[in-house]
Amino acid sequence: MRFAPDTYETLSRARADLRMGVPVVLIGAEGAALVAPAETLGAARLASMQALGPVDLVLTGRRAETLKARAYDGDVARVVLPDGAALDWVRDLADPADDLNAPMKGPFATRRDGSAALHRLAVSLCKSARLLPAALVVPVAAGFAAENGLVALRADAVAPALTALPALDHVVSAKVPLRAAQNARLHIFRPEDGSDEHYAIEVGRPDRDKPVLARLHSACFTGDLLGSLKCDCGPQLNAALAQMGAEGAGVLLYLNQEGRGIGLANKMRAYSLQDQGFDTVEANHRLGFEDDERDFRLGAQILSKMGFGAVRLLTNNPAKVAMMEHCGITVAERVPLQVGKTPQNAAYLATKAKKSGHLL
Repeated sequence: MRFAPDTYETLSRARADLRMGVPVVLIGAEGAALVAPAETLGAARLASMQALGPVDLVLTGRRAETLKARAYDGDVARVVLPDGAALDWVRDLADPADDLNAPMKGPFATRRDGSAALHRLAVSLCKSARLLPAALVVPVAAGFAAENGLVALRADAVAPALTALPALDHVVSAKVPLRAAQNARLHIFRPEDGSDEHYAIEVGRPDRDKPVLARLHSACFTGDLLGSLKCDCGPQLNAALAQMGAEGAGVLLYLNQEGRGIGLANKMRAYSLQDQGFDTVEANHRLGFEDDERDFRLGAQILSKMGFGAVRLLTNNPAKVAMMEHCGITVAERVPLQVGKTPQNAAYLATKAKKSGHLL
């Protein structure tokens, strides 16, 4: 009999705890560390962590660059918390919202000795929970998690799990007549790691032996549902479905990777930074993220599970074409999808072309 959670199940629990501000414990070859997210941790728990010993605030190299903090470990910086540092100080470093109002936050002491493996993993955990990529880390004894009822994660198991492609199970499909295509079916795919579900809208009965007209569309609450003029997502979604309806066949993959994979809350933080004059890439970097955190391998896996081996891909993004080919999906044709330009998103589209290589 087996009842204990496996690595993916424990990881899912850890994400939920982090979103509530509950710390978790990482255990590695170098010891154990208590990890808490800078975004959701409360003042009482911060004080308790400080009582355990020297606490590091771990930021990504991108965020450290903005703060002029030395990232001796390259992709992360271990900022030493000053004695008695308050929660507001921590959050000011993690969240760039007030960077322009209070630009001189340093100088900072950053750690350069010892392993940063658990610190790097702590930031990855926060990212996977769709939180700001900033974590507080303090060494603890190996039995700390059990003594305090906290989730414990073994680094050697969790690190590969965070980068692995989760297996997707086809849950159900049903007919959903659409304005653009009345002969459509909606398929639900659920990842085995407990993360967000993804969807496939199949128009007609596409021939599996021929390249199917396809689009990988990342969820955009503001553009797809609210009709936001700051992006071209809604028009692209509607134009793709309309073209599939006109041709009588196609498949649109709706991937729940809001805000280029950083989540809606962080996307709104990026929008706020754009209001201050930063472009979309600069905003992501100030938040501590890369230009694009999405995983297009999910789309390739769904296509394979649906029996498609070749596509005519509706996209302006060469990265999607490259990833499909890398994952064994033949891209017989790239079909441009240039719609939805507005005065409000002209600068955004120009940035996508200049910095992200989109063919616009």
